[in-house]
Order: sequence, then C-alpha cells, then structure tokens
Amino acid sequence: MSTGDFPRRNGISSPCVDICVIHPEARLCTGCLRSIDEIAAWGRMSETERQQIMAELPARGPLTSTRKGGRRGRMSRG
Repeated sequence: MSTGDFPRRNGISSPCVDICVIHPEARLCTGCLRSIDEIAAWGRMSETERQQIMAELPARGPLTSTRKGGRRGRMSRG
C-alpha cells in the first residue's frame, strides 16, 4: 500500500481503519499501526509528517503479529 492509498478523514490523510486496539507489547494500534503518541498528535501534524509516518506503517505490521502456538496458545485452548 502506498501512502496515496490511505483515506482522508475530515480533509486529513489517515491510516485509521476503525479497529482501535493497542497491542500490549508493541504499544501500537493493531488497526492502523500508529503509536498512541502519533494518534494523539495526528491532527496537529503537517501533511508531510503524516505521509512520512504512513510510509513507515507497513514495516510495523510484524510487530503486532502474534504466534498461534506455543504455551500461550495451548493454555487458551485448554
């Protein structure tokens, strides 16, 4: 996804997909992959700053992926 593919909300480019859950270890929103600080400051940022952050978001995806196996997976099934 290129930065041009992000929707605009109230005239502001935004990666928000209305799935607002903060990943406990990565401390990123699992929907848009922004940090809480980035989300809070988003409306005050310049379009250039927003585009720069949006360009970094795809690389953050692996930070929020969770393993399905291991001890935690077994415990949740039992």
